[in-house]
Amino acid sequence: MTGTLAAALDARSIATAERLTASVEGDVAEVEDVLRITAIRLHYRLAVDDDGGEVDREAVDRALESYADKCPAYQSVRGCIDCSWDLEIIKAD
Repeated sequence: MTGTLAAALDARSIATAERLTASVEGDVAEVEDVLRITAIRLHYRLAVDDDGGEVDREAVDRALESYADKCPAYQSVRGCIDCSWDLEIIKAD
């Protein structure tokens, strides 16, 4: 999913190489006596060089809202696993 988001951001001239990272959490539950992954939560971080002024937050939000439609991983699990994501802009080290 991170690769698809990176491509969506890159298409909007927002650099992601060495800047976009993700942390992932999930929930596992017993469903009808079988363990299943029931939820996946992705937290993306986009590092920028200064206070974020050079990043168009509206473009970032548009990419975040629409990238899943083209994401093979999400399309494979949607309807089966509850997926959610957000993105935080942080200052680069």
